[in-house]
Amino acid sequence: MDKRIPVVVIKELSETDKILTALKNYGISCAEITFRTACAAEAIAYACAHYPDMNIGAGTVVNAEQCEAALEAGAKFIVSPGLSVAVAKICQLRGVPYYPGCVTPTEIMAALDLGITVVKFFPAHIYGGLKAMKALAAPFPQVKFIPTGGVDKDNIDEFLAWEKIYAVGGSSFVKEALENMEMKK
Repeated sequence: MDKRIPVVVIKELSETDKILTALKNYGISCAEITFRTACAAEAIAYACAHYPDMNIGAGTVVNAEQCEAALEAGAKFIVSPGLSVAVAKICQLRGVPYYPGCVTPTEIMAALDLGITVVKFFPAHIYGGLKAMKALAAPFPQVKFIPTGGVDKDNIDEFLAWEKIYAVGGSSFVKEALENMEMKK
């Protein structure tokens, strides 16, 4: 599994091919398409249909309605900036991985109560980064983290070197992939 999860914001459906092709050419086979735009569900459906070899998920999912729309579109995983019990229950019923944002012991305990052991740590740079995650791992050894927010090419290796990192997320991967594509032209 690729441990890089690009956070992809698609403003217009026509951007989907360019972004996903750039990611694939950059060696990334995963994309978290965010629900920050009106065409999110349509972009996820398009991505799943046209890039079946990629692991396409939905991000910034904040409620049950968005979760249902994302799953209907074919999302293979769901990511939230925080923890939604409603989203967790839908994902559990459907057998789809759910990565909620959790940065406090209380949030991690709530996730564990829902059977979730992989959590998004967002925004990582604001909430203490690797140092904070290592402190949280002491009382929660079963938890793995997906730091997002402030993860880039300058610090990715430091994050990935720790065994409690499930993956790293960020929009910087999209920027790097697009820049790489432009350089090769």
